[in-house]
Amino acid sequence: MLNLTQINHLVALAEECHFARAATRVHLSQPAFSRSIQAIERKSDLQLFERQPGSVRLTSAGEFFIQKARQLLFDARNLERDIALYRTADLGDIAFGMGPFPAATLLREALSELRQRHPRISIRTEINNWRQLHENLLREDIEFFVATIADIGNTAALDIRPLVRQKVDFYVRSDHPLTNIETPFFTMWDYGVAATKLTTSLRQRLAKQLRLEQDSELTLAVQCDDIDLLHHLALTSDTVIISTDRAVHKKGHDALLRKLVIREIPTIDLQIGMVSLRNRTPSPMAKIVMHTLEQLCKMSPDITSGLNHVFKSHALDRSQHS
Repeated sequence: MLNLTQINHLVALAEECHFARAATRVHLSQPAFSRSIQAIERKSDLQLFERQPGSVRLTSAGEFFIQKARQLLFDARNLERDIALYRTADLGDIAFGMGPFPAATLLREALSELRQRHPRISIRTEINNWRQLHENLLREDIEFFVATIADIGNTAALDIRPLVRQKVDFYVRSDHPLTNIETPFFTMWDYGVAATKLTTSLRQRLAKQLRLEQDSELTLAVQCDDIDLLHHLALTSDTVIISTDRAVHKKGHDALLRKLVIREIPTIDLQIGMVSLRNRTPSPMAKIVMHTLEQLCKMSPDITSGLNHVFKSHALDRSQHS
C-alpha cells in the first residue's frame, strides 16, 4: 500500500519531468528518490514513467495514476486543515437538546452568537421534554441537553450539573376575569390550565390541591412543550398557563400577562440543569456551547449585552491552555 509521502514523490516527478529537480523539490538525494519511484512502480505492477535522456514523461497508466494521486493529496491537505479547524472549534457538527423553558429563555441569544462566530459549523437543536431528550442522549443522538432535572434520577451513566432555578407561576392575560383578585385554586382550574409536561412533584402538588384520589390522573386542558403556543393561548383566551417569570420576560409579555394570586399554592421553582453522558469527552464545539449556556444562566434576564464578554473570555481561556 502506498503512503502519502510516496504519492507526493510521484506528483513531484510528474510535474518536474526530471529526476534531479523532483528529488530537490522533495528534499531527497537523486538515488534515494529514484529508489522511491521504482518501489512505487514495483508495488503497483505498472510502468508509470517513460525514462528518456534528461527527462521523463508519464505513460497512460501514469496519467491515470497521477490524476488520482493529486486528488488524494488535495483531500489529505483538506483533512489536515479541517482537523486544525475542528480542534479550535471553527468546524464540526454539534447536536444538543433543550427543554421548553431553557429554549425560551436561553437558546435564541446563544444560537445567534454561535452562528456569527462559527458560521461553518452545523448546529442541530432539539426542543423537547426532558424524558424524550434523555432517551436521545442515551442513543447518542445528541451530546447533551439542558432541561428540568427534578425527575432525572442519579445514575452512573449521566453527569448532571444544576444551572439555574426559574420561578413558576400561573399566568393569564391582563384583562382576564381573575386578574388582580385573590383566586381560589378550584376557580382558577375551572378556566382550564395549559402547561408543558409537568414534573412529578408539581403534578403531585396540583393533584393534592384538587383533592384527587391517589391513583387519579391530573388532566390539563392543554399539554404542549411549545412555550410560544402556551403564551398565545393565554393572550387569546381565558386559558390559565403555567410559565416562568424569565420566559414571560424574554417573550416581552411582562405587560400582557399577569400572575394569579393563589394562596393555596406556595412558591414553585424549576431546577434547570445540564445533562450529558458520563465518561464521554465532549467535542470542541460542544464545550463552547455548554460554556456559553452556563454563563447565560448566571446573567440577568436581559442577557444579550453580556454575550460578547462570554465568548471573548472563553476564547482567552482556550488560548491560554493551548
